[in-house]
Amino acid sequence: MGSSHSSDKLHCNRYLNGQGPPSLVQQVNGGMNGVDSVKKSCQPHGQMTWVILNRDLPGFPDDNTIQINYIFKDGVQSEVHPHPGQSYSGMRLCAFLPDSREGRKVLKLLEKAFNQQLLFTFTTDTNGRDVITASVPFKTQQDGGNKIDGYPDSDYLKTVRMLLKDKGIE
Repeated sequence: MGSSHSSDKLHCNRYLNGQGPPSLVQQVNGGMNGVDSVKKSCQPHGQMTWVILNRDLPGFPDDNTIQINYIFKDGVQSEVHPHPGQSYSGMRLCAFLPDSREGRKVLKLLEKAFNQQLLFTFTTDTNGRDVITASVPFKTQQDGGNKIDGYPDSDYLKTVRMLLKDKGIE
């Protein structure tokens, strides 16, 4: 593939070749959709909070839902970031986990990764701007399946644990 071909075309070719969409692991490790791959340990300052919602997620009918909120205000990159002195736009992200034993374990691992500044990073988008990006996939929809970052997705908790383990978070 020449440099003039977009990564979107690569994804389209995957479908045409019968390979289907890239896996969550490929998306995180490969820098998909024109976004550079993840750089380590340059998470901007932010806040992580969570609450329990009294409703279940598809695939977890006996469990409540954990709603995680991540908030990053607008800021200026420091010396540990890719472009010190450059400003960046803040971000709000809402993610969901089942309030199950496994979901609680993943929540604790996400908290640990966040506190060690390993959960978010800066990547450069197709317009050359640095943007805040998660280094693991999040379920940002309560339903709709894994094609739109929702539930049900029977492998999601296992995938997140594996990706966090690769970052040294266990």
